[in-house]
Amino acid sequence: MDLRNNDRIVDAREVTDLRLDDLDHKILAHLVENGRTSFAALGQQIGLSTAATKRRVDRLVSDGAIRRFTAELEPAVLGWSIEAFVELYCEGRVPPDRMREMVRTIPEVVEAYTVTGESDGILRVRAADTAHFEKVLGVIRNSPGVTRTRSSLVLSRL
Repeated sequence: MDLRNNDRIVDAREVTDLRLDDLDHKILAHLVENGRTSFAALGQQIGLSTAATKRRVDRLVSDGAIRRFTAELEPAVLGWSIEAFVELYCEGRVPPDRMREMVRTIPEVVEAYTVTGESDGILRVRAADTAHFEKVLGVIRNSPGVTRTRSSLVLSRL
């Protein structure tokens, strides 16, 4: 069985049970809130030296607890005012790799998942407006192996 770790395939036998203490949990909580926090500021917040904080963060990265540091964008400011979830229904048994390759070619697909239930996958899509979303939906629907879609537009985040 393979698990995806970033863009690297990891054999499930390689995955270990990480032992995280209270300081590790505090570090993770602070980094989730602000991934740009300096090691000095982070150390001050949790009561460790800068060097000890850096060693712990480096260990959390090398152990796979932290996959990456990233920026969270505000889509509306960038002109992407439509967000939708698109359920994907495929003919027969479409392997996840084939679905992954299909969605990689559509930049408006910001997240994609294989799921249990009636649909084969769920896509989170961003678009500038409804006309743009309709075009993206057409691209998705015309992809090989896709038999139908069902969409839900996001009205607000809770």
